[in-house]
Amino acid sequence: VQLQAFGGGLMQAGGSLRLSCAASGRTGSRYTMGWFRQAPGKEREFVAADRWTGGSAFYADSVKGRFTISRDSAKNTVFLQMDSLKPEDTAVYYCAAQSRGKILSTLRLSAEYDHWGQGTLVTVSS
Repeated sequence: VQLQAFGGGLMQAGGSLRLSCAASGRTGSRYTMGWFRQAPGKEREFVAADRWTGGSAFYADSVKGRFTISRDSAKNTVFLQMDSLKPEDTAVYYCAAQSRGKILSTLRLSAEYDHWGQGTLVTVSS
């Protein structure tokens, strides 16, 4: 599976951006799709995930209520709608795919994801 993330950019605090992640290759199997981010000088952290079982979305506490993950299975694309952006949301955002069947506790762990996109930079100015 190949992943390509895009949609990043520069936004003022309080604004919105929508990131997209297009999947290609062996996309017939359903994957858990996740978004992670990495700010300068910090470790990569979990942002949101949409589980392969369908109908289950999970968020980091720092983005809950502001970010929404969704997917369009027909287009093999997952989205991250980011509202009420804050300067601390500034980071490179990565989409990732986790093979189906992994237990729920692995969903927030970057090491448990099998495929990664190249990242897209989001910069939020104050």
